[in-house]
Amino acid sequence: MSHSETDRPQPAGDEAYAASVITVSDRCSRGEREDASGPALVGLLVKRGYRVVSMSVVPDERPQIEAAIKEAAAGDVALVLTTGGTGFSSRDVTPEATCAVCERMAPGIPEAMRAASMAITPHACLSRETAGILGRTLVVNLPGSPKAACENISAVIGPIAHGLRILRSGPADCAAEAARPGGARG
Repeated sequence: MSHSETDRPQPAGDEAYAASVITVSDRCSRGEREDASGPALVGLLVKRGYRVVSMSVVPDERPQIEAAIKEAAAGDVALVLTTGGTGFSSRDVTPEATCAVCERMAPGIPEAMRAASMAITPHACLSRETAGILGRTLVVNLPGSPKAACENISAVIGPIAHGLRILRSGPADCAAEAARPGGARG
């Protein structure tokens, strides 16, 4: 598949992938600061053709982060983006919460985001973001700043669309692909 094919927006309307955005921030959850990252990500997703069905703010507490991710996945969204809680602070526990609820990890996504970010700032190597799969939902952690969150997801949004097509297809689709000459192999 060409790069331009994976960068195309998703179909609009009911065919668009559903997405949820979760902001992880103690200060935003207490109302001490306005959430700027969540709305920035919602705007980016809508522009890319996703149907954003929820946006929430939770404190930097593992149980609450885990519950928010599980709740979004239970709503059968294709994509959950978290923003915040990926740094070195002792309160930054989003990657641990994500790993605790995901069944399979997708390490290439955060690797690609960090690689792209290294061209912008050498501090990108300090981000501990992760990505994983919970059922038919892809969960991707992003940094807490609006600029960094949007830069990171923009670096991988095309490949993510391709991954979601695979993740959201049924087992019969995989079997049909494998049966084709030159198709997928185990």
